[in-house]
Amino acid sequence: MTDGGRRLRGVSGQRAIRAFEKLGYEVARITGSHYVLKHSERATISIPRHGSVKVGLLLSKIKAAGFTWDEFEEKL
Repeated sequence: MTDGGRRLRGVSGQRAIRAFEKLGYEVARITGSHYVLKHSERATISIPRHGSVKVGLLLSKIKAAGFTWDEFEEKL
């Protein structure tokens, strides 16, 4: 696991959503317990709001959005 993976353990869905909002995403809709976030120039992503987001899922969402985990972590 990367160093970023260790540092991103235990991040709640709500906290991840707030970090993505700071990176320019906005909540487009809520489907069940997932928030769909849109950005004008980046990929649309969905984040589960319940409990903590597993590290692998969070890292894949960060990568899909085109950010590094360092950039994301700064916004937490």
